[in-house]
Amino acid sequence: MALVIRSSSIVTALRDAGCVFAEDEARLLIDAARHPDELSHMVDLRVGGLPLEHILGWADFCGTRMAVEPGVFVPRRRTEFLVRQAALTAKTGAVVVDLCCGSGAIGAAVSDILGCCELHAADIDPAAVACARRNVEPRGGRVHLGDLFEPLPRQLLGRVDVLLVNAPYVPTSSIGMMPPEARLHEPVVALDGGTDGLDVQHRVALGAPEWLAPGGLLLVETSRQQAPQTAALLTESGLAASVMTDEELDATVVVGSRS
Repeated sequence: MALVIRSSSIVTALRDAGCVFAEDEARLLIDAARHPDELSHMVDLRVGGLPLEHILGWADFCGTRMAVEPGVFVPRRRTEFLVRQAALTAKTGAVVVDLCCGSGAIGAAVSDILGCCELHAADIDPAAVACARRNVEPRGGRVHLGDLFEPLPRQLLGRVDVLLVNAPYVPTSSIGMMPPEARLHEPVVALDGGTDGLDVQHRVALGAPEWLAPGGLLLVETSRQQAPQTAALLTESGLAASVMTDEELDATVVVGSRS
């Protein structure tokens, strides 16, 4: 009975703090806590706005618990659409690169589906790279620290079969309108896409063709509103572009193919 009462009070506290899935979150926090004091602290953190994934230390992504550390971008459920699109076209043994990788969850999930691939991931944020290594290296992949393509091994030039990109695409002026748990607890470098949200995508599009293998694919997550501009960037770089959407997940991916 005490546990039920405790669970009920946690749900109430989370709901009052604006947590939409308060019952589910309460269950996860209770399961994760090793003693009552730790549980109380975790609930306080969540009520204070810290992302649930940062408290738990993991995010459920594509059916797998991916490590997510404080200060690292939390993989969104809509990004599972990007993973599925990549898996539909990639073959076992493919060379896969997860650019702007954050936690590395995207590349790790694609690797899990393929069963075997040559996986590389890269990010400019040292905290993200440290976290990504926890997800990528157990799968036999390598994580590189640096800006976009700069840290990738040169032997990958012209060999990348699948280039996965969830670059920041929120316009600078819209950052302040994001939910507090994102704008206050995730790195700005993982959110801010510049004036129109396309700054990083533009740089990716310019660099991608020389890294892609013949027939290789660049898959970029973007918003529905930005998709035409994202597709235009890929077309201008010589890639054949198409737009894929998933209504249920509210997800949009632009795919660029190298001939």
